[in-house]
Amino acid sequence: MTTATLSLSELTTAATAAAKISAAASDAERANWLTAVADALDANAAELVEIADEETSLGSTRLTGEVARTTGQLRLFARVITEGSYLEAVIDHADPAATPPRPDLRRILRPIGPVAVFSASNFPFAFSVAGGDTASALAVGCSVIVKAHSGHLRLSERTAEIVAGALRAAGAPEGLFALVSGREVGTALVQDPAIKAVGFTGSIPGGRALFDLATSRPDPIPFYGELGSLNPVVITPAALAERSGRLAAGLAASFTLGAGQFCTKPGLVFIPAGSTFAREVAEASKDKPAAGMLTSRIAEAYPDGLRSFASVPGVEVVSGSVDQDAAANGAAPVVFSTSAAAVLERPEQLLEECFGPTTMLIEYTDQDELSAVLAKVPGSLTATLHAQPGEDIDALVEQLSERAGRVLFDSWPTGVAVNWAQQHGGPYPATTSLFTSVGATAVRRFQRPVAYQDAPESVLHPALHEENPLRIPRRVDGELVLP
Repeated sequence: MTTATLSLSELTTAATAAAKISAAASDAERANWLTAVADALDANAAELVEIADEETSLGSTRLTGEVARTTGQLRLFARVITEGSYLEAVIDHADPAATPPRPDLRRILRPIGPVAVFSASNFPFAFSVAGGDTASALAVGCSVIVKAHSGHLRLSERTAEIVAGALRAAGAPEGLFALVSGREVGTALVQDPAIKAVGFTGSIPGGRALFDLATSRPDPIPFYGELGSLNPVVITPAALAERSGRLAAGLAASFTLGAGQFCTKPGLVFIPAGSTFAREVAEASKDKPAAGMLTSRIAEAYPDGLRSFASVPGVEVVSGSVDQDAAANGAAPVVFSTSAAAVLERPEQLLEECFGPTTMLIEYTDQDELSAVLAKVPGSLTATLHAQPGEDIDALVEQLSERAGRVLFDSWPTGVAVNWAQQHGGPYPATTSLFTSVGATAVRRFQRPVAYQDAPESVLHPALHEENPLRIPRRVDGELVLP
């Protein structure tokens, strides 16, 4: 599981061999591997947080919590695979009297094979070397080759050492996990015939380029990319009248969290026209300090995005300055205000993601105008609605559900729970698939269905044996059968 002296071809060959061993291992064995990795990361958390803070400037408090989230999701996936429903085992017994006659069919989800994972910049633990993509792929029996992010390379290398050591000590096969770095190697990884799927979290241009490579291969493979998200928020007139101060404070805390570098940052906020909400948000944001950004490239791009917004007719800078040196002084919050009419006129300029502590307040005059402008918002990870009890919000909820994978009510989207029900994904460009990258069902990305017809039990996975030796939930002859 070391990478220092091996070529990419050697790594993918080892990953192919390891994937076969892992696929044949029991769920209990793989769960033990995941738990061992979690324990090792927890044991080295202080060292890892120190390295991470030096490279990302995210602060020890945030990073310590992120290590806990990372090890927590490793343990969650250990529970997911031992519970067993992730296999989606289905048995339909033979029925010669059916029309047409029905054979014995048994269907299960199997691991897809070696997986490439591209680390994210903004979550150096939870979406990086040992993050959710790696954990969910390892859980179902895939091998993983991670492409390190250049923004936290030392952390990636040290994390990989810990992960590899823990897997080896737990008895996992050599080649199950590896780390590579460099743009050219990453491109080659996506094109390598041994790789059967790709997990990616990053920018729209970078993700789209890799997506196109993955799908233009002689054997196209799934590319599970999280690319960009505006995360629209809608505030109704009744909600604004009842609690504008609390809403302003909540928004200010949410869009500035982590220097606005969360993929779920509320970038668009739709408010009734004629209110004083913009001034309230400006007041709530004025004491939020400038903060260092993850990389020099991100810091240099932030003011460019601000100036692009400010150059559009009808856009007002409510608070903050668009002329700032985020690379030298940190990124300072900026609040913009405009009208729905302006957005409808120039959606290609105003419906763009600006990575950093900024948000756009968009005033709408009535429900028809709100519906029209929401229809222009690109697919997002989240959509949020602040309304009052008793309001007729059915149509609005339906429209928001079409634009996002997670719809929130009377809260803010920057927190993402890691559990069984979570959906972290949405229509393009939020993601390039229908699946989640967070939570229990993230494992589904790295599995493929296989049906066995009239097969002898000796060749079947234990989940498909007649007596259900694994004691897992299954569907038998159309009925869900619980152990």
